[in-house]
Amino acid sequence: MKNEQQSQLEFVVLMAALMSIVALSIDAVLPALPQIGDHLGVVDTADNQLIITMIFLGLGVGQLIFGPMSDSIGRKPTVYFGFIVFLIASYICLTTKNFEVMIFGRVLQGIGLSSPRTMCIAMVRDSYSGDYMAKILSIVVMVFILVPVIAPTLGQFLLNAYNWESIFTFNLVFGALVMLWFWRRQRETLKPEFKKRFQFSIFTNGTREFLRIQPAVIYTLLSGFITGAFMVYLSTSQQIFQIQYDMAESFPYIFASLAIAIGLATYANSHLVVRFGMRNIVKVAMIGFVLVSGLYVALFHTGNNPSIEILLLFLTLQFTSVAFLFGNLRALAMDPMGHIAGIGAALNGFLSTVMAVPIANYIGSFVTTSVLPLFIGFLISGIISFGLFFLVRKPEPVTV
Repeated sequence: MKNEQQSQLEFVVLMAALMSIVALSIDAVLPALPQIGDHLGVVDTADNQLIITMIFLGLGVGQLIFGPMSDSIGRKPTVYFGFIVFLIASYICLTTKNFEVMIFGRVLQGIGLSSPRTMCIAMVRDSYSGDYMAKILSIVVMVFILVPVIAPTLGQFLLNAYNWESIFTFNLVFGALVMLWFWRRQRETLKPEFKKRFQFSIFTNGTREFLRIQPAVIYTLLSGFITGAFMVYLSTSQQIFQIQYDMAESFPYIFASLAIAIGLATYANSHLVVRFGMRNIVKVAMIGFVLVSGLYVALFHTGNNPSIEILLLFLTLQFTSVAFLFGNLRALAMDPMGHIAGIGAALNGFLSTVMAVPIANYIGSFVTTSVLPLFIGFLISGIISFGLFFLVRKPEPVTV
């Protein structure tokens, strides 16, 4: 139902809620990975990481479907279709006793959730441009990032009170409530003049147009490296804090404290980006990202883990830099693509995610007895990203 009285605040919170369905599906499951692995008969506990990383594969692939679809049928119907896929996938995850089928279900969950995730970005780009778009995206990403403050604690509560299946059930109920809110309050944002007939050429023509926009391509690659580095932390955090540091009871609170740091930095970015510009902030944040990881590798190159206080200090500094990169890199990539926002958001999300999954899986395989491989991965990703950053030609201002 179209509602012309929707405020900007409601729009931002609703976009964040759409993306939060994704965050809950990932982070709330973290405390339950050992129990899910036991239920499915997993022998190597390191394989439990796949329950986290493979949902990202689905998130990447699904965007190639829903991005072009949304440029034809609109943003709202595309969100509904994706949620139906998520419902089917969640049923598979809840009923299976086979690890491979669980992984398939998680990939399918990611495909379904790629719709609200991609449409959120497309709808923001439909409505805003330039540094102000980056401001809106920063606020959306801040709320999205703050979900992990409560997600692991919520997952732990549901696990203790009921079972691991209740976590999946809660995500379904939460998602249904967000869909109801979205249906009642969000108008269609796709401009009629940008609507395209649904055919394969939407994808091919959109891809050719995307590849011609050099800043969009390079900032997408940067997002892939930074997302991959962060995804390593997401997939190994349970192993690091519960196994390496033997802090299973404190894990939800540690995870939440780091998420708060990211959220505060993202909120600061929403104010600073209009004053200093996206590109300037990204440059400073990348320098910080490389310096923090390089310092950790230099100080703890032997592989011995530092005290938990020192580790949390380094992770806080590292993820503060990440917070200033996430929204700005996405906004920089999307800014010149207002005329192809749907396929543009899809390709941006697909390429960055498909890059991130193998990066996370490869680096994560080394994070067994030491945190050092995590920071080595940060350092390498940061150096490559910093080099790519200076290849970007400054685009012309966009007013669409």
